[in-house]
Amino acid sequence: MFKGSITALITPFTQDGAIDEKAFQSFVDWQLKQGTTGVVPVGTTGESPTLSHAEHHRVVELALEVAKGRGPVIAGTGSNSTAEAISLTRHAQNAGADAALVVTPYYNKPGQRGLYAHYKAIHDATDIPIVIYNIPGRSVVDMSVDTMAQLSKLPRIVGVKDATSDLERPALTRLAAGADFCQLSGEDGTIVPFLAQGGHGCISVTSNIAPKLCAELHTAWAAGNIAKVQELNYRLLPVHKAMFCETSPGPVKYAAELLGLCGSHMRLPMVEITEESKQRVESALRTAGILS
Repeated sequence: MFKGSITALITPFTQDGAIDEKAFQSFVDWQLKQGTTGVVPVGTTGESPTLSHAEHHRVVELALEVAKGRGPVIAGTGSNSTAEAISLTRHAQNAGADAALVVTPYYNKPGQRGLYAHYKAIHDATDIPIVIYNIPGRSVVDMSVDTMAQLSKLPRIVGVKDATSDLERPALTRLAAGADFCQLSGEDGTIVPFLAQGGHGCISVTSNIAPKLCAELHTAWAAGNIAKVQELNYRLLPVHKAMFCETSPGPVKYAAELLGLCGSHMRLPMVEITEESKQRVESALRTAGILS
């Protein structure tokens, strides 16, 4: 259902902390013109934990105004409260999103039965395709392949954003859930082996600031042009590393500011990255030819 380079969108803020709606919509438009396959508003990269419900809804709507009909919009709707996740998912559905990205519940640490029940409840309360977001590094819990395979039997659980960095996982998931279960990497640096193990695409941080290069890599993969894939992968790898030299989205927002795409303002508890990190980000962009 979903494939290629999909951007986990940043949310631009003004200096006084409001959502910069004009910059955001211009940014989404630029992403799609550069070849990005689809966009994910209000995920972790979009600083969703710091948005009010009204702001969360508004960012989804802003993305849809620009992207609908040009590429899929997969709205972040996860929460560690099942009721809140259902509410956010219903809004995304009613607004016209193509799918919802639902993170495994953080902090609560549910077991596998709890994870299954959480996603089934969201599934049963809505009519929108759901992509599981499995990211143990942020949520602590890790959905097992068996649990994911069980969930894949529900008609609207269509795929996973896999941020485990476990490169056995996509192959095991393909065997357990089938080739049609959509597997999207959540780790830019491992995208090539992830694709080789049965993945379909990537929900990317780096594509915020290198959408054309990221899209070209996936196009080359689909065409079987492995030499081009390797060339782009090596070119982008230092950028991937730089985007996580501090907690995301600090580095990628600074990179976006360097490119004149939007400001780098964030909301507490996220703060401006250090001068050392800024130098690393700038160096990586110049080396990759992203920043002249």
